[in-house]
Amino acid sequence: MSNQTRNILQISTSLNGENSQSSRLAARYVAAQNGARVTIRDLAAEPVPHLDGARFGAFITPPEQRTAEQNAVVAYSDALIAELKRADVIVLGLPLYNFGIPSQLKSWIDHVARAGQTFRYTANGPEGLVKGKKAYVFATRGGIYAGTALDTQTGYIRDFLRFIGVEDVEFVYAEGLAISEESREGALGKAQEQIDRLAA
Repeated sequence: MSNQTRNILQISTSLNGENSQSSRLAARYVAAQNGARVTIRDLAAEPVPHLDGARFGAFITPPEQRTAEQNAVVAYSDALIAELKRADVIVLGLPLYNFGIPSQLKSWIDHVARAGQTFRYTANGPEGLVKGKKAYVFATRGGIYAGTALDTQTGYIRDFLRFIGVEDVEFVYAEGLAISEESREGALGKAQEQIDRLAA
């Protein structure tokens, strides 16, 4: 697929705004995709509401029985899902917060993981409905966790994307950012080199 016809959904999740290393790495990759149509979903600047009983109730209420408030909740979720389905490539900036993903990202996941919309249950188990996409995950960490039991992000994100049908997922890590200036610069340099190779 040429860049001229490619739709990219760039998801930013860091609380640090323009100072976020994960967002900067994601932006570096996106900037190299000349001619692509880019949609930026900044989950820190525009947080998705956390899922509660009322919002979940709206999802499972039959359309003809929904209140106006429930219709608004579902319409908001539908818009996030449509944005996801339009994308050919998903670019995710992913900082590590207290050994997990940012809560803002979890809220987005809870609004796009809907039975009948992004996955369905079958006799052979769940089937993802968001197929034929590529995902790049730019993961930044203060310490070094990849490949250890403390890396709860990689498996979770890969499993979630696979669950909704996104099988082709590539991770780029920049770790040890808080250990020392040398460690930080080295890790960011390696990540940037990897991004440049991916974008070439």
